[in-house]
Amino acid sequence: MADRRLQVFHAVAKHLSFTRAADALFMTQPAVTFQIKQLEEQFNTRLFERRHGSISLTPAGELVLSYTEKILALSDEMETRVGEMTGEMRGPLLVGASTTIAEFMLPRVLGEFNARYPQVRARLIVANSESIESRVAEHALDVGLIEAPAKLPGLTSQICCEDELVAICAPDYPLAGMKSVTPKVLAEHEFISREPGSGTREITNTYFRSHKITPETLKTQMELGSPQALKGVVATGLGFAIVSRVVVEKELQLGTLIGILLKPPLKRSLYLAYPQDRFQSRLTTTFIDFAKRQLKEPVL
Repeated sequence: MADRRLQVFHAVAKHLSFTRAADALFMTQPAVTFQIKQLEEQFNTRLFERRHGSISLTPAGELVLSYTEKILALSDEMETRVGEMTGEMRGPLLVGASTTIAEFMLPRVLGEFNARYPQVRARLIVANSESIESRVAEHALDVGLIEAPAKLPGLTSQICCEDELVAICAPDYPLAGMKSVTPKVLAEHEFISREPGSGTREITNTYFRSHKITPETLKTQMELGSPQALKGVVATGLGFAIVSRVVVEKELQLGTLIGILLKPPLKRSLYLAYPQDRFQSRLTTTFIDFAKRQLKEPVL
């Protein structure tokens, strides 16, 4: 319902790229440029500085962005509330998830939710847990699924399922013949780590510290931003990694990677996070309840 020009402006402002905004909106770049030009003519001022192949918001652009985010949020809320009054479950649903959850757990949940409520337009944003939590706190997302309890003020988090982590390595790596491995033994081998801000990175660091091993002393060879990248590097034999068991189910079955139980075991809770002070639509609360039911079984 919101002015299309504001939707286009918002996409360009967030991506700081006309090309990426066009891709996200399924529009051509000239069409995006035309919408921005119209908006700048309406306000009689430039909203973006264009120089050396990059763009940035002008002070006027920053102001317009702050109001645009409020307008778009109210537009989405209005659509959802009207749908509720007419007895329909409809409208946009903005879900964020950490990479592990988004790639290996959430597709089934979103697919089943969409089958049950076909008028809902779910959009999934994938980033590490820290980034997802920040976007939920900024009200840019309705709900986030993250790998640690929410820390930012104004957020509520609920446990949605349990997850077990294992060490993985290539079949010819020195650890491959072990059925279980202690943190002390792991510290003697090359480590492939997730990036700072990752929920997996945070819980792994805590695990080592609890066994009197500081993460800085680990033989860290590389820090990677996704489970897929992590598995690819580990498969080369460069070192071991610690990941959610669900991440490597396929590779363990095929024998391309070896899974080793951690001793003592390392388990964690996965969380649904959402703002405390924001209007919770029936759509959002329905999705939260649905996701908790679908993910309640431990990940084995």
